[in-house]
Amino acid sequence: MSWRGDALAIAIFTNPQDQSADKSDVKTLTLPEALKNLDIQVLSCTLTDLITESEFTGEAGTSVSGRVGIDVAIRKVMLIGMGDPAKATADTWRKAAATAVKWAGKEKVKKLALSLPTYNQDVSLTSQVIAEGVLLAAHRDKRFKSKDPHPSLLELVELLETNPELATPAILKAQQIVDGVILARELVSAPANIVTPITLADTAIAIAAESEHFTVKILEQAECEALGMGAFLGVAKASDIPPKFIHLTYSNGVPTRKLAIVGKGLTFDSGGLNLKTGAGSSIELMKTDMGGSAAALGAAKVIAKLQPTNTEVHFIVATCENMVNGNAMRPGDILTASNGKTIEVNNTDAEGRLTLADALVYTDKLGVDAIVDLATLTGACVVALGEDIGGMWSTDEPFAEAIAKAAKDAGEKFWRMPLEEPYFDQLKSVVADFKNTGSRAGGAITGALFLKQFVEKTKAWAHLDVAGPVWTERESGYNNAGGTGFAVRTLVNLILEF
Repeated sequence: MSWRGDALAIAIFTNPQDQSADKSDVKTLTLPEALKNLDIQVLSCTLTDLITESEFTGEAGTSVSGRVGIDVAIRKVMLIGMGDPAKATADTWRKAAATAVKWAGKEKVKKLALSLPTYNQDVSLTSQVIAEGVLLAAHRDKRFKSKDPHPSLLELVELLETNPELATPAILKAQQIVDGVILARELVSAPANIVTPITLADTAIAIAAESEHFTVKILEQAECEALGMGAFLGVAKASDIPPKFIHLTYSNGVPTRKLAIVGKGLTFDSGGLNLKTGAGSSIELMKTDMGGSAAALGAAKVIAKLQPTNTEVHFIVATCENMVNGNAMRPGDILTASNGKTIEVNNTDAEGRLTLADALVYTDKLGVDAIVDLATLTGACVVALGEDIGGMWSTDEPFAEAIAKAAKDAGEKFWRMPLEEPYFDQLKSVVADFKNTGSRAGGAITGALFLKQFVEKTKAWAHLDVAGPVWTERESGYNNAGGTGFAVRTLVNLILEF
């Protein structure tokens, strides 16, 4: 190896299992022949020492690192476990690359080389997912810090043993995708005094300016009133900041299918008169209640760069704040959505579904083939699936399968949940068509059933509850603490493959 630099990270699979071996024995890793030669000729047998001393087996999520001898071209080396090759996915490569970058940051590395096997014999895809892992792990949101407490010295990451002609465009695509993820991360992480409905509208306008194939329409409050959007405007009544209804349209060529993406856009949710109070209310994190709209806008930014042909996509966001003043909607109020359906508000803190109701009615009239909405809708979904998995509901099996595939390729987890129609009985109202919430039992399901009432013409509809995964308090994989940009890559895959 002729490469010289601060550090080398090598990703490696576990050894094939010997079925006749005693499973209780500790099985350390055996290096492939090429790495044995590298270890002896360049690394002063550092890999062998690390494997032996740590009993390293190459299991997924494990790593071991150390310093090479003084007079060696490479100062530090790391082995990253990728687990069983039969179980590896594209996300295995992303996470391996991210592990290397985070290690390099802690070790004050300036120049890092990555040596990873080829994913499915596809050099382009391998380069893309590795680059995604590198770029996502390297991103840190420092906008609101007066001083960076942990500055990274990393200046260069090189992929070894790859074809530049195939790798270069793949890395460019990764950068374009990650730019959209970072936009979503930074929208979610920014406080509500920075990101407002006006900010989201301006962001949409800026995205539209990036491509001739985009048009944008921002409906102001009076225009929303003219369309009868009583549910959306009912939520917005108590805020001093005006609501904005965003409609971004991407159209390039003769579309083979038409898709709409609807994102919940509550830039702050106080809970309204059902004010979020007490331990566990998480009111300080309600800047994240626009995670669905952040994902939609992040995906739009990616599409503006990738410019897929024969594609039409509508990005819809009804954005406002849910605040408290003398104009605030009250528990017991009845709102009329733009399709004429009446809603008894029995909980002002179930406001996101009210904004989505009018957004879905609007979208349902666009003549699209499918609609997917994304929302930080319910704490119940977090209770059911935890903080790393989003919930998915759908009225159409092929569309649900397409979303599942897009998510798997992106390394983002969704779990299909039931549209249990009898649960809608919880939303029965004495005075209106239905209420906006039911009991705590099955709350994520009744939230989905509520939204379903506002999609009448479009056969394929899916609801994604992303309340858990849009934010994290800890570093994990290629995510750092804060907004994660969750679902951007799933949406991009869906648009490209739908």
